[in-house]
Amino acid sequence: MTAQTTRMTADEARTRHMALRDRLIAAALDHVPFDGWSRKALERGAGDLDLGPADVLRAFPGGMADAADHFADWSDRRMLSELAKVDLDALKVRERVALGVRLRLEMNAPYREAMRRLLSFLAMPQNAPLAARMTWRTCDHIWHAAGDRAADFNHYTKRGLLAPVYTSTILYWLSDSSDGFADTWGYLDRRLADVLKIPMYKAKAEQALGRLPSPLGFLKRLKAATNRHRPGPVA
Repeated sequence: MTAQTTRMTADEARTRHMALRDRLIAAALDHVPFDGWSRKALERGAGDLDLGPADVLRAFPGGMADAADHFADWSDRRMLSELAKVDLDALKVRERVALGVRLRLEMNAPYREAMRRLLSFLAMPQNAPLAARMTWRTCDHIWHAAGDRAADFNHYTKRGLLAPVYTSTILYWLSDSSDGFADTWGYLDRRLADVLKIPMYKAKAEQALGRLPSPLGFLKRLKAATNRHRPGPVA
């Protein structure tokens, strides 16, 4: 067997494994409202697919935390697939970001109660790092799809600003009874309008600082030194 054949076989195995995980998550979501974010829900979903507990263990060896992380990844991939169909260049940056959040929620509207149960699972103290990682990854995908390619501190700033907007919008959406979730989209637009002003004000302040007369140049050096020694964000 050649190295290329081995590599292709490994790729095919990963593809099949991913497909199994996707199918099990999709099937389990019908049972989560009744059984919670639990192994029982996964096994009932597996039963719907004529699969058994061994398939569940093979798909999610890390248990329900593994399943939750994959649900987030599955949702992100579906969101990105829909965003790829949109002419994002015709939209303003804020509109692109809002669309990413909106699509992700709209696509999971059939599973709204399952998402409520998932949030209860993620609210457990031991799952806090997982919840933070899932949120950060989604916000990163949204900003990247919106065209952001920043590799400096702005990369973290933008995602850090979006994270609380994204999470609070989910909570608003879960209790929204308006037609077509219109109230949620209005809330999202208002929150984004507020937080995306912050980088603009920061840029203006830096421009003003750059125009200061040279006797006050030490302030610029102090700012640069502070930034160099500031600890980075924890993902």
